[in-house]
Amino acid sequence: MSVTFPEGIRAAGVASGIKGDGALDLAFVGFSDGGAHVGAAVFTKSAAAAAPVQVSRDHLRTSKGRIRGVVLSSGNANALTGGAGLDAARLMTSLAVANLGGEKSEYLVCSTGLIGIPFPIERIEPGLALLAAELGTDPHAGERAAHAIRTTDTFAKEAQAVGDGFRVGGMAKGAAMIAPNMATMLCVLTTDATLTPERAQSALGWVVDQTFNRITIDGCTSTNDTVVLLASEVGSEPGPDFEESLLEVAAKLAYAIVSDAEGGSKVGRVRVSGGATVSEAETCARRVASSLLVKCSLLGSDPYWGRVLAEVGNALPEADMSAVSVAYQGIRVCEGGLDASARLSVADRRRLDHRMQEREIVIEIDLGRGSESVEVLTADIGHGYLEENRGTS
Repeated sequence: MSVTFPEGIRAAGVASGIKGDGALDLAFVGFSDGGAHVGAAVFTKSAAAAAPVQVSRDHLRTSKGRIRGVVLSSGNANALTGGAGLDAARLMTSLAVANLGGEKSEYLVCSTGLIGIPFPIERIEPGLALLAAELGTDPHAGERAAHAIRTTDTFAKEAQAVGDGFRVGGMAKGAAMIAPNMATMLCVLTTDATLTPERAQSALGWVVDQTFNRITIDGCTSTNDTVVLLASEVGSEPGPDFEESLLEVAAKLAYAIVSDAEGGSKVGRVRVSGGATVSEAETCARRVASSLLVKCSLLGSDPYWGRVLAEVGNALPEADMSAVSVAYQGIRVCEGGLDASARLSVADRRRLDHRMQEREIVIEIDLGRGSESVEVLTADIGHGYLEENRGTS
């Protein structure tokens, strides 16, 4: 269940001292033959993009989608750190060349952690040497890499899928500062399929839009969002099922991120149907999924449809609320924009009360305007999130 699941991929995770507590904090994912192969990436759209994002964008463009791997660090975001931060990100690629060969433009870099804190670049030189010595193709190597990118994550997030003649693996990190603007996270997806750089970039962009762009925890977008796809080209060119397998892995990782929300206890699936367009269905789903009041209702296991409709009305000012219905856990509590709970049988009321205690809550909203539908994942908000984030974290 790791990035090393496909053939031709190697990885490692080591403790370089960035975190200062002996925890794994530096990782590498690349190709087992040491060469440059197909790579693609999607980055944050934020104007406050971190130094590693800026450097990786340039390298991906210069290399024309042929890269050797990605170096990832955790414990310090190297974001909003000025020229010194850019120098640090560039030095990470220079040290990768010194230890692993190739050209600087053939390496991408990612960092995650505290924003605005000078990056401890002195930790990277010995760390890269450790990484080079620890690289492996076994599941344990991939698992260590996944652990090395964690910050407030409570577990390593890994996934895999098998397609027709190819494999896909992946790892991700994220538990807060999660809001769609590409996504808020670090993620590396790997495959042994043979892809052109153009297909890799197109497939990754489509998958990100369907998964990581449809999750939210706290409405806060990070400075370091990066999703990378590496293709070792060991196998043949895949059929159209490649994109579906890539989607499967990304969807598992996206769900894992939301389920690990800081201080969270529930995952919410906000399903909007009956949209006149995909865009308006997505707008509604995002608005409901991002609502602090809806999140509080999830925390309290309260099927409070009024908060949902209030967000729908704000998202679609032209909507006819008398056409809208809302269901929690498959039980309709609002019909025609009005309370429908009085019509529920005693058995349905009991079933709803019971099912609202479950870990996953499904909120279904039918707009009654068309045939388009969209799902966005969210999480409740609780005291744990406030405790984690009321200071620098």
